[in-house]
Amino acid sequence: MNTPLLTIDLPFCKRLGRGKVRELFELGGDLLLVATDRISAFDVVMQEGIPGKGAVLTAASKFWLGKLASVCQNHLISTDVDAWQDVPSEYRALLRGRTMRCKKAVPMPVEWVVRGYLTGSGWKDYQKDGAVSGVALGAGLQHASELDPPILTPSTKAESGHDMPISFARVVELVGQRVAERARDAALALYRTARAFARERGIVIADTKFEFGLLDGEVILIDECLTPDSSRFWPAEEVKPGANPTSFDKQYLRNWLLSTGWNQQPPPPQLPAEVIAKTAATYAEIQRRLCSDHAQMPRA
Repeated sequence: MNTPLLTIDLPFCKRLGRGKVRELFELGGDLLLVATDRISAFDVVMQEGIPGKGAVLTAASKFWLGKLASVCQNHLISTDVDAWQDVPSEYRALLRGRTMRCKKAVPMPVEWVVRGYLTGSGWKDYQKDGAVSGVALGAGLQHASELDPPILTPSTKAESGHDMPISFARVVELVGQRVAERARDAALALYRTARAFARERGIVIADTKFEFGLLDGEVILIDECLTPDSSRFWPAEEVKPGANPTSFDKQYLRNWLLSTGWNQQPPPPQLPAEVIAKTAATYAEIQRRLCSDHAQMPRA
């Protein structure tokens, strides 16, 4: 198993920032998004990385941004590192497979969470008061019940700590009526299109989050798209009201962390080799089943 890449420095680029997983650079007026193999849970970055994770995130985003470009324009220019003459040859192997070169847009201070099924924090909210982030739902729903139509539950984008749910009215205050409505409509259309495609591959997209930015006054899709870090994927055959479907994401890691009694504050516990390997295999499996034009259908 390859050694995970946890940090990266590109002296020929201008560093713009560092997220929980991605390193952000500027090169030739464009944005470079470099996906490391870091993994976070409960908003804390683990000390260990997950081998191959950055490559899965990049390939998944490239796949979906291409497939959904007709639904909403996006920021992706290229992932072909070897074609970029302004990248020194000695850095190409390091960047290959984990880097997206993108147009620079002005990010909105909002994450657009679309929920098609009742799970996660939405399920916890519903059990308390019958609503999810202020969106009232009907009585009698169970875990993994489908939400038809899907609901939009925007949140803040916290630099640290937890994102907080906000109302659409607050979104309008932050970005304006026209931009808010464009982004809302785009998020729902992106989810519906992706959900239909995923179902053909035997996968249910329970929920996901999108980010948008402004480029020349127009709303475009930015950042990652429908990756295991930003979405919850379930095998369709396991999905029914009251069920607890297998998650093709970092839920296995979260469950292990919860079992340790960790207080969800830094530093996190050291991850055993089997937890790292299982998490890596889970990320690779959703890539195999969903994010390739030549993907195999689900195994029997």
